[in-house]
Amino acid sequence: MADTTLMSIPGQVDPVPVARDITPREDGRVDLIGLPKKDITALFEGAGLDKRQAKLRAKQVFHWLYHRGVTDFEAMTDIAKTMRPWLAERFVIGRPDVVEAQHSTDGTRKWLLKTSDGHEFEMVFIPDADRGTLCVSSQVGCTLNCRFCHTGTMRLVRNLTPGEIVGQVMLARDSLGEWPKGRMDDLGDEGEAEYTADGRLLTNIVMMGMGEPLYNFDNVRDALQLVMDGDGLALSKRRITLSTSGVVPAMARCGEEIGVNLAVSLHAVSKDVRDEIVPINKKYGLEELLQACADYPGASNARRITFEYVMLKDKNDSDEDARELVRLLKAYKLPAKVNLIPFNPWPGAVYECSTPERIKRFSDIVFEGGISAPVRTPRGRDIDAACGQLKTTAEKKSRAQRDREEAEAAVQAG
Repeated sequence: MADTTLMSIPGQVDPVPVARDITPREDGRVDLIGLPKKDITALFEGAGLDKRQAKLRAKQVFHWLYHRGVTDFEAMTDIAKTMRPWLAERFVIGRPDVVEAQHSTDGTRKWLLKTSDGHEFEMVFIPDADRGTLCVSSQVGCTLNCRFCHTGTMRLVRNLTPGEIVGQVMLARDSLGEWPKGRMDDLGDEGEAEYTADGRLLTNIVMMGMGEPLYNFDNVRDALQLVMDGDGLALSKRRITLSTSGVVPAMARCGEEIGVNLAVSLHAVSKDVRDEIVPINKKYGLEELLQACADYPGASNARRITFEYVMLKDKNDSDEDARELVRLLKAYKLPAKVNLIPFNPWPGAVYECSTPERIKRFSDIVFEGGISAPVRTPRGRDIDAACGQLKTTAEKKSRAQRDREEAEAAVQAG
């Protein structure tokens, strides 16, 4: 039975989660997904291989896990047949379990996933003409209680591990059929570059799913380092964006230790309004947040910081708000672009979306101020996959209802 003990939270103002231990696998095997090469080497040494053999096997296994996407040791064709059962007895190649997969009419996909110890979370894939973006979760639930965000109405259960974070990327590649094809057993070192991957649909990653990534800093960093590893998933840091609500002390570390693009959930330009809709503002105020953005390592006109701004009717959408937004960004000399997000309604929400005319006027004022301010087209609304809507589907559907839906879908497909 899943351990549903909630993580302790020091308070609403500074909701730093205290990580609890992950429930170990019942079979005692160790999941290799989420581990860098040095840790796999150490595990193999601890299991009885000598140092040289452990290093060689770790290099081979790492390649098969992260570059080729295999989920079975038997598929590792350049590892001796007698060695593969030895690996399978001690280790496992994990993926989050898929509880439910949904497709939107606009092509967006949402997966309800489950950890090995029974906790559910979500990820979303958004295809566009020139890119495909995977929205990755970092926590089960969220502590931040942003008032416009449905995910923020959940209670935080626990942090996701590096394996559960990188596992979302691997699961998406599984689903999209985007692992390199071909056999490796007859290739020497010089031949490994001879096989080719198909053109990829998944081109970008945003850490904008469930949770606040900077409150799970170490696990998010370790997962993204595997994603960016040239011998691993090999996705450029320029194609990865981490979104934060403003955990100021961790922002500089994010730039230095991870180095990905930064997005900031701003959503208001005054203390009173931001205190209301993004409560972390009571701990780290606007000035402190914008100064941290100005100091963010690597930020430049070529790598601008994205400011997310959800459009809430009569709350943060006036002409004066738009002009103050321009003033603030210029006062801190920020290389910035602004994403204007039409509010995605959900049952019980206390806000309404600004009118299209008001959103356009707001956008025009920011553009006239010399800052890019496109309006984000809502995606996946019909499956609750749009920005701010992620909240575990399990809270709305019983297992019996999901089983009925799966049976009905199977009948229709057959």
